[in-house]
Amino acid sequence: MLSSAPAAAIDSVHIAFSPEGLKLLNVIIALIMFGIALDLRVADFRRVVTRPRAVLVILVTQLALLPAMTFGLTQLLDIAPSVALGMILVAACPGGNVSNLMTHLARGNTELSVTLTAIVTAGAVLFTPLNLSLWASLDPGTRELLRVVQLEPLDMFFTIFVILGLPLALGMVIAARFPAFASRARGPFRRASMVFLMAFIVMAAAKNWSAFMLHLPEIFPIVILHNALALALGFAAATVFRLGARERRTATIEIGIQNAGLGLILIFAFFDGLGGMAYTAALWGGWHIVAGFILMSVWSRRPPREPAAGAPAR
Repeated sequence: MLSSAPAAAIDSVHIAFSPEGLKLLNVIIALIMFGIALDLRVADFRRVVTRPRAVLVILVTQLALLPAMTFGLTQLLDIAPSVALGMILVAACPGGNVSNLMTHLARGNTELSVTLTAIVTAGAVLFTPLNLSLWASLDPGTRELLRVVQLEPLDMFFTIFVILGLPLALGMVIAARFPAFASRARGPFRRASMVFLMAFIVMAAAKNWSAFMLHLPEIFPIVILHNALALALGFAAATVFRLGARERRTATIEIGIQNAGLGLILIFAFFDGLGGMAYTAALWGGWHIVAGFILMSVWSRRPPREPAAGAPAR
């Protein structure tokens, strides 16, 4: 059994994150969502009707099974309630912003990845506060933290709507009305926004290096285990429901790459930067990119083996 530092110790760690830094992260996440939206069309949502099986399997795994599995994992580990709450929040967030790129380079189904990004990001306005409130309320320790901060799901709903929903809608409108501009802008815009995000993460890590190193041995193994199980859950769900090889890769990446940046925003907006939560989400934000790129580099060298025509996908 893995063990975390005592709650009092890890929650006393203050991660420096000024109001200006929080606003900057809000802007970066919003810009990333706007850049993603330049790639989206209303037709991406319509594919749920025309190709529902793969979409539904991955959505149910992402929105229902991942938070449930995460809650079960927190019950098996001897960890501080704030760390458990951080894990649940990460699992309740939508997929990470780099999942489309990783899926493409891993030779997965990029079109399916874009469809899932659109749906899960839009659905995060409802499902992130719902899953956090539901699963955190089932454990006395995490339930007490919710009570202390008096979390209002409607307030979180509004915050997510402003950060994710509005940029997504604006980007889709611009892509529909000005397709030539969207075509020219989407590549540079996405690359620039990701550079800004990585620069922000590096600067934040440098500013909080001593705090991160203090509890790294306790929290990092938990983050690695949680992320590995999320990746395995995506692959297993796609395998059980006999999705194709490209779809299995897509499911693995979509469910294993979470929007930890949004999680950090919510932690500082609603939980006053609670040490265990912020520490967990920050480590997730760095590690899931490393794990995703390792997986992507392996798959990029191995063409997916699809079944022969007329044979069932497996």
